[in-house]
Amino acid sequence: MTKETKMAGPKPEVAEMMAAFEAFRQANDARLGEIEAKGASDPLTDERLSRIDRQLEALSLKMARPEALPAQGTREDDARSEAWGRYLRTGDDSGISRLDTKGLNTGSDAQGGYVAPPELDRLIEARLMAASPMRAIATVRQTSAGVFRKPVGLGAAASWVGETAARPETATNGLALLEFPAGELYAMPAATQALLEDSYADVDAWLADEVESAFAAQESAAFVSGDGSGKPRGFLDYEIVAEGSHVWGKIGSVAGDFTADDAADQIIDLIYTPKSQFRAGARFVMNRRTVSAVRKLKDGDGRYLWQPGNGGEPATVMGYPVTEVEDMPDIGTGNAAIAFGDFRRGYLIADRQGARVLRDPYSAKPYVLFYTTKRVGGGVQNFDAIKAMVF
Repeated sequence: MTKETKMAGPKPEVAEMMAAFEAFRQANDARLGEIEAKGASDPLTDERLSRIDRQLEALSLKMARPEALPAQGTREDDARSEAWGRYLRTGDDSGISRLDTKGLNTGSDAQGGYVAPPELDRLIEARLMAASPMRAIATVRQTSAGVFRKPVGLGAAASWVGETAARPETATNGLALLEFPAGELYAMPAATQALLEDSYADVDAWLADEVESAFAAQESAAFVSGDGSGKPRGFLDYEIVAEGSHVWGKIGSVAGDFTADDAADQIIDLIYTPKSQFRAGARFVMNRRTVSAVRKLKDGDGRYLWQPGNGGEPATVMGYPVTEVEDMPDIGTGNAAIAFGDFRRGYLIADRQGARVLRDPYSAKPYVLFYTTKRVGGGVQNFDAIKAMVF
């Protein structure tokens, strides 16, 4: 072992993990102190603790990736990357064909293409995560299948029994199998040949940037109100009923009317509609026009319900963070303009791995078109976790 090896410090991922764990310890100590002093923890502390916990989970997955270790197939990966670059820049697909990365087409011939390497997939995912507020608050899963299936237990009954009494079988609601079929999303950015011939241009980064805005806008609308036909099913597309009539498969709601004197009380009613286990990680979801209306609400003592965020923390309403999603409906008769709940437990986004790219230098000369497709599904995975306010 060389002197340099002995003096080497921890890897950046290890140092980041240690810092995150220390932040988690401090936040958890603060939470326990609040519970001991007040009997309950501050929702902001719970949110911070949950955020750090997600960070620790992401770091753990990052450190566990096989590519972090010396792996076989490095030469093949380099060859695939080089072949992919030649295809994007010049249209030469001979290298990709030899590596058997040709994408299988499920539609017409015009929808074919080549499966993008994992690096481009990750670039697109990272940009979508930053651009899409729903991706930031929901559960995101990767799948290689066209339909993501998730079994959900609907609960089982229990019963008291004496020491020697008979123990008949208790009632059970069984299991429900939720299915999230992937719809196909596409974009067709154009590049000049000069850009492609520039050896200093990062074509993968350019392509990821170009499809980000197109994909993010379509995804956001589908995650909120998509009908599930060739696209994800939005949480507002499910039947919305009064909370008293709520059953599995429907979204429970409370009534809202901000012209009434008890508008602040209506917000309280919405907060306490989900069960307690879904309030710790809960947040409000609304568009900017509804945010403007909520910011004007005051409690009985004349204090605003809205509190601005600071230090990187989101703004809150009665201690719960607010996420602006522009595709939420405006306040209006019959509109579910505000949603509240734990969206990470309530809504699932299923990304099918492997974006496809078809290079088209003929349809829009002198530009080269890149027909890029990605398959995404989504829907509610827990109907107890998300509630709505219908005006």
